[in-house]
Amino acid sequence: MQYPREKCSIRTVDADSLSQDLFTYQGEQRRRQQAPLADRMRPRTLEEFEGQQGILAQGRLLRRAIKADRVGNLILHGPPGVGKTTLARIVANHTRAHFSSLNAVLAGVKDLRTEVDAAKLRLERHGLRSILFIDEVHRFNSAQQDALLPWVENGTVTLIGATTENPYFEVNKALVSRSRLFRLLPLEPDDLHQLLQRALNDEERGYGTRRVTLTPDAAAHLVDVAGGDARSLLNALELAVESSEPEPDGVIQINLAIAEESIQQRAVLYDKQGDAHYDTISAFIKSLRGSDADAALFWLARMVEAGENPRFIFRRMLIAAGEDIGLADPQAIVVVEACAAAFERVGLPEGLYPLAQAALYLAGTEKSNSVLGFFDALKSVREANRQDVPSHLRDANRDGDAFGDGVGYRYPHAYAEHWVEQQYLPTALQGEVFWQPGQLGWEGERRERMAERRAAQLAAAAELASEQPLLLSSGPDSPAMERWIQRQLGQEGERLHLLRQRLWEGVSWQRQDRVLLLGCHSLLWALDPLRQVPEGGVTLICPSPDDRQRLAAQIDLLEPERQPQLLDGLDALPSDQVFDWIGGRLGTVDLLETDWTELAQTLTGHADSNASLRLLISCAGCGPAGALSASHTAETSLSQLVEQEQSWLQQLQIQTQPLEEQGWSLNTDQWDEVLTLPGGKSLAERWLANDSDYRRMLGSIQPEPLQLLRTTLEGLGSEGLRLPMRHQLLAGKRSQPTTEHRVLSPQTERA
Repeated sequence: MQYPREKCSIRTVDADSLSQDLFTYQGEQRRRQQAPLADRMRPRTLEEFEGQQGILAQGRLLRRAIKADRVGNLILHGPPGVGKTTLARIVANHTRAHFSSLNAVLAGVKDLRTEVDAAKLRLERHGLRSILFIDEVHRFNSAQQDALLPWVENGTVTLIGATTENPYFEVNKALVSRSRLFRLLPLEPDDLHQLLQRALNDEERGYGTRRVTLTPDAAAHLVDVAGGDARSLLNALELAVESSEPEPDGVIQINLAIAEESIQQRAVLYDKQGDAHYDTISAFIKSLRGSDADAALFWLARMVEAGENPRFIFRRMLIAAGEDIGLADPQAIVVVEACAAAFERVGLPEGLYPLAQAALYLAGTEKSNSVLGFFDALKSVREANRQDVPSHLRDANRDGDAFGDGVGYRYPHAYAEHWVEQQYLPTALQGEVFWQPGQLGWEGERRERMAERRAAQLAAAAELASEQPLLLSSGPDSPAMERWIQRQLGQEGERLHLLRQRLWEGVSWQRQDRVLLLGCHSLLWALDPLRQVPEGGVTLICPSPDDRQRLAAQIDLLEPERQPQLLDGLDALPSDQVFDWIGGRLGTVDLLETDWTELAQTLTGHADSNASLRLLISCAGCGPAGALSASHTAETSLSQLVEQEQSWLQQLQIQTQPLEEQGWSLNTDQWDEVLTLPGGKSLAERWLANDSDYRRMLGSIQPEPLQLLRTTLEGLGSEGLRLPMRHQLLAGKRSQPTTEHRVLSPQTERA
């Protein structure tokens, strides 16, 4: 029986392919035996794959798709050595589709057409899908990517692309839109340690058949310097093992010295045309904008080390000097320009000095983006219907007599301060504000004057020049104060921020008010009065020497004129010093030894006749033993601790009667809060350390319940310890001052 020519041809091709596969298989086996360790240790299954839990953890979309052999078009984006090619090979091992691969560096349009033709043949004759993996897909030019697009679009091939560059910028947008993007991140240290261990123990592909010992400090060095790159890590391990002579007992010992020789320097991931280039310069500029000099120097050093052109860096700093510093420091652009000129004169390596100087100047100086107002003006130019130049601003030298151009113009230099109010904007745009001067630096010093003059210009435009211009009620806010508020809030947390707001809610400060604050463990509770009473002053009562040291360091960050007075106790107050406001926050530690009668007398003696009081009292509703008992997670063995806690907490109750007897009219607002404290050793130590207030409160207690409490606290899971807190806001006014408790001020004595 004769077969049709077509069928016979197919059988011949299959036979040739089989013959080639046999030789290819043998060659592949030899190649694998001689391949580098990094290639031999490539994971073959998802179970062997280290890291990338964000996309490959159990239940994640990509993992499910690979297991179900339903992988669609993918683009894998990430730095070298994180597993992009390996992941593609795992897909190949799990799929029933035909898998082939190309490297975009070596392949061209002809290779693409060959793969596409083969994929069409498999699909038409055998119904077999084809997956085409293209490594370094961003290396394909536009023509090559366009040649691939139709076949990806109609499903002839399923594309898996790997790229170290951002696919949104380096890959055909049509390809990106038809693919699902997955970003692979540098491997975590734990993942790299696991990879090291597997390479040392694997008898088939690694060093499991050889006696290799890797010291912990050597392993830590390899992991650290590898910087999340598995390939770099395994290459270093291979070099260390293969270059080390075995000991007499046959053990290959890899110590720290050998590890340092094997991988001496962390590679700087940087391509002057790729993502790292743009990401690093972006991080540098944002660090300058954020006034973080340390970060700016780090990113600058990274660019220099990677060989970035310093002229490019200077160009970006010139832009930053205009965009981010602007008129807060008009000298910034001059400094950068001068540093750039110095660099051109001296060259490298000494030119790095003016390069770093320019960066540090921009990071350290005041910031303003008020020049962006130009773009608002540009928008108005494009959108405004009427942009006629007012007649009095027109050129009077050209037909001025005929049309009245220039009539009515007032020459500013002929007036006091070389300024006069008159209309400059087109009539249709009167009232538009394009420049919003910042509060800092050069323009901050002129901000109030500009606001006044802007108001006068509006009055002139409306023929109301006789109206009093709008005046600012106070000077510009302190930038250092604002920065300190943000820093302090970040340290204390959102919860304390809300308590601070509640403490001072509804308070109307006068700039001349004198404020006394109790229980100041940090400046958090003093931030509002420090900002609001610049002409009065704030006095802080420091609870302890440790608090004083911390507060003194914090106060040094403030401007001298804003710094409060810091005293070690109420006894340190001068006898004639009186206050308009007395407030603060008292916690459990502050309440331990509080004599309310004595406190009421002292505060009254230093209170002005119309003084106001704002005290926030915060105290735990129970101790850790009580909280555990309430949650039904502790045994009855803790009952002794619970009784001791309650007895102790009852002594901390607020007492309002002594204050009322001193003539204070009081209102009390009370609310509860539940804190969730993460369990673990740190929580147990917080309560049960020998020098803790809680431990001192318990006194001589049996060790068994203490050990049970410690064990229970350390064993708490993610739910943590739910500790109730009670807050009381004591607000009042001195309505009935009595002379016997009043310390006269010098002014009163003179009167």
